Amino acid sequence: MVMVSQDLLFKHLSMDPGLARAYRLVEEDREIQELLKMSNIMAVTRMLYNDHGVTHARIVAGAALEILGILVDQGIKPSTLSARTARNMDDVRLIVFLASYLHDIGNSVHRHMHETHSYILALPILDRLLPLLFEDSSRLYAIRQEILHAIYSHQEDVETLTLEAGVVKVADGTDMAEGRARVPYMLGKTDMHAVSALSVKKVDLDKGVGKPLRITVELTDMAGLFQVEEVLLRKVKASTLRDLVEIAVKKEGEKPRLFFS
Repeated sequence: MVMVSQDLLFKHLSMDPGLARAYRLVEEDREIQELLKMSNIMAVTRMLYNDHGVTHARIVAGAALEILGILVDQGIKPSTLSARTARNMDDVRLIVFLASYLHDIGNSVHRHMHETHSYILALPILDRLLPLLFEDSSRLYAIRQEILHAIYSHQEDVETLTLEAGVVKVADGTDMAEGRARVPYMLGKTDMHAVSALSVKKVDLDKGVGKPLRITVELTDMAGLFQVEEVLLRKVKASTLRDLVEIAVKKEGEKPRLFFS
């Protein structure tokens, strides 16, 4: 069992030189970093939403890579390998990483339709970066489109068509622990979303009992169930992972109980 946090990404980077190189590229890219900063200005400062900047990008990327690894270890085949748009698992991990890291840059335009803004902004960025990561230029367009699909379909109301896109969508929903709404809460937002998010202590990922993947959400207060149901569960149900995931919830000091399977 591993906890969703920024540390999860660094674990995967330490095991994969290709991922580490991609991480350096996005972290050192001025446009990407400015878009993530503007995403927080728009979402947090102006709309009182939770974090959608670089910390969120790192957390989601780490969770996505961990979820992907758990599923593949249990025999679930990535869609891009089946379609031969990816050549191997190195390609698959890069697709998932880049989609995760860039999925919310559209918030730099507006929260409304941000998934559309994200893939529009990501297109020229990927055209710049992918040639630095993939030597075979004939494969770049297919890989780019797989990344753009995962970015566009990360919202609850957009159907995911690949396992990889489902991984990104569900990983996005797991980033809700330890004050993900603390900044808007302190700025004066006290609706159910903020209070519920403040009740989520941590989120853990592991192999499931009845399904390949189990997501366990630990709560300090049962108000956090609102966050689980309205954010995480909606993303799971709207993803290609809906038949592969079970969700358990637990209050501090108590045993987990199955919430969704």
